[in-house]
Amino acid sequence: MSYNCPLCQLPLQLSERTWSCANNHRFDCAKEGYVNLLPVQKKRSKDPGDNKEMMLARREFLTQGYYQHLSDRVNELARQYAAGASAGLDIGCGEGYYSHRLHRVLNEHHSFTLHGVDISKSALKYASKRYKDIDFCVASSFEMPFANGSFDFMLRIYAPSLDKELRRVAKEAGILITVSAGPMHHFMLKELIYDNPKLHIDSPSAIEGFELIHGENLVSELILSKSNDIKHFLDMTPYSWKLTAEQKQTLIEQGISCQLDFKIEVFKAI
Repeated sequence: MSYNCPLCQLPLQLSERTWSCANNHRFDCAKEGYVNLLPVQKKRSKDPGDNKEMMLARREFLTQGYYQHLSDRVNELARQYAAGASAGLDIGCGEGYYSHRLHRVLNEHHSFTLHGVDISKSALKYASKRYKDIDFCVASSFEMPFANGSFDFMLRIYAPSLDKELRRVAKEAGILITVSAGPMHHFMLKELIYDNPKLHIDSPSAIEGFELIHGENLVSELILSKSNDIKHFLDMTPYSWKLTAEQKQTLIEQGISCQLDFKIEVFKAI
């Protein structure tokens, strides 16, 4: 599968390590393997997406297996609802933890190709260097560089996106699995930060152009006692910006027992 040019939307062709279109817009592959399809004029900041520190914290935390049960459940649902899928997309793929585990599982019985898209160049440098069998590109999930109807399976874990853009790149009857925060997700941290913490919304989601065919909550308790793991956990979440230095140090010293509540939904393109 090729990309579409982010400047003129014509198909891109790969020659050696450069993607180019008929209008001679050219995009070189980085030494790690990914291609940057986010033109400067479409950036909202110099270095959009998660910064290097957040990416490294998330990478170290996920490598310890604390969210493996989420990855396993997502992969089970992918096998159940998209067993015959051949072309997949991980939207907001980050450093590739969920991507590579999904790719491995869906390739067990038939050929399955996977693309990963993320706005963070720092994350994709790591992902591309480590997971050579997945194609990664830097791009916005609001304007993805793919042709209409490219994918029969898509995964979106916490990433923002537009309904019409999701439907545009999905094949007819394509499957989309989303993960968002359930009502009690990280509630302990919210209690430290806010005077009146609110639960996350628990009602079923609606995505235009898709039918919701399955929904569930994956609930567990996260217990952290190692200082490095606690620091990585805090640094990878947006709550890190709201916690004081004293609160962070107390959590590192005392340990964390925190609710995990993942809202997992499966959609079918209609």
